[in-house]
Order: sequence, then structure tokens, then C-alpha cells
Amino acid sequence: MVVEPNPDAVLQLIDVSVRRGPKTLLGNIDWTVEEDERWAVLGPNGAGKTTLLQIASAAMHPTSGEAYVFGERLGRVDVFELRPRIGFASAALAERIPRGERVDDVVVSAGYSVLGRWREAYSDHDLSRAARLLDRLGMAGFSDRTYGTLSQGEKARVQIARALMTDPELLLLDEPAAGMDLGGREDLLRRLTRLAEDPYAPASVLVTHHVEELPPGISHVLLLRDAGVVAAGLARDVLTAELLSETFGLPLEVERRSGRWFARAV
Repeated sequence: MVVEPNPDAVLQLIDVSVRRGPKTLLGNIDWTVEEDERWAVLGPNGAGKTTLLQIASAAMHPTSGEAYVFGERLGRVDVFELRPRIGFASAALAERIPRGERVDDVVVSAGYSVLGRWREAYSDHDLSRAARLLDRLGMAGFSDRTYGTLSQGEKARVQIARALMTDPELLLLDEPAAGMDLGGREDLLRRLTRLAEDPYAPASVLVTHHVEELPPGISHVLLLRDAGVVAAGLARDVLTAELLSETFGLPLEVERRSGRWFARAV
């Protein structure tokens, strides 16, 4: 079946593959994200999740196939015009944030796409927006703190506030709950749930290894294994014992309680 480009989609991959030498990082991926959708991407290590996000964030071009971001085909558009429209948070990005940077500067400097505030000029509107986002993520009292003094959960919330600073049309979150203790994870998921359920929030893609880290409000799920798609669609149709067992390579039981998904080995 031939897939036609959808100019209204926030993100669309058509037969996308990424190869590095003999290794295939992504193989023949077809995937579309609409503006009102909240996606999760699940899969084991090496499945291609990080490579997928690099394509989605316009940081990498596919080896073959077509990748469209906001209707613009990668390779035929200036990616520096696209990137301010994309909010991105990841562990790799977190490592690049200076430990001595003030929390409010970490957030507001997203307006200039820089890490580490220097001589940029920010308006009162910018500073107020940064303060509101920190408050929304439960970090209002941390503005004067330095980034390096924060816990893992606090750092993740600051990163998400930074990702939202430019009022993006697409929000990409790469394993936002990684390395957190139980309390930090549950607090973050509570806030991500509010964001996912906000009709004015941007389309989003959340990458994780764990079903338990999916906030209620996730509408769609993409399952990856060995650089390819196992299944993609509505969360209730994809998060089944059969499909998750195929994705992770072991028999699993799956259940849903109070909007949360849980999986365990049989």
C-alpha cells in the first residue's frame, strides 16, 4: 500500500529507514502523529526508539524514505526553522546543562535555543512565562536554585518546563522518568497526566521502556522491536499481552487500573 503525505500531520514517517554501515537502526517505518494525539513509544534497548526521536526532532535525516515534520520534508527544508517549534527533553540534553545554571535561566534560555545563559536579552513576558511553567511543574520555589543541586525528578520537571517554553507544536520526551525513585516517578506522572489531558497542550511523543511509566491520557502507542514496528494505534488496542510479549520477547500479563497500565512476566 502506498502511503501519501498528509500535510496536516504534525509528524509523518513514510517507509523510513536509518542505516549506519551494515547495521539497520530503523527499518521501513510508517508512522503518523496528528495534532491532537498523545503517543507513547515502547520497546526494549536497541529497538530504535532514540533514533526515531532524532528523526522526529529534525536532528537526523533518514537514509531512505520520507520524513515530514509539520508538513515539511526533511532534506528539503531548513531544519533550524523547524526546531523552535519542537520541545525536547532527554537525558542526553540534561547532561549538557551547566550544573551552576540557575533554574529559571535553564528554562528561559530555551527561547534562544542555548544552554547556559550569557548576554541574551529576555522580555518581562519571557520571564513571566518561564515562572508560570515552573509553577505548573511544581518548581515555583526553585527558581534561584542551581540546576546541579536538584534531584533527578526535579531536573526532569525543569527540563519539561524548558521544553514548553517556546510554546511548541510537538513535545518529545525521552524517558522522562529514568533514574527516579518511586515518589519522584509518581509525582512526574501526575503532572504529565495533566499535560496529556490538556486540550491546548501540543501533540506529544513519550519514549519509555516501561508500561508503568505511561501517564493516563496517552491516546496512542507505537511498539518497536529490532528496528521495526510491532504495532501502532490506539493504546487500548496495542497494549495487549500478545503484542507486548512479542515486543519484549517474553510472556507478559497486562492489566489496566485507574487509567494506568501494568505488565509483569507470566
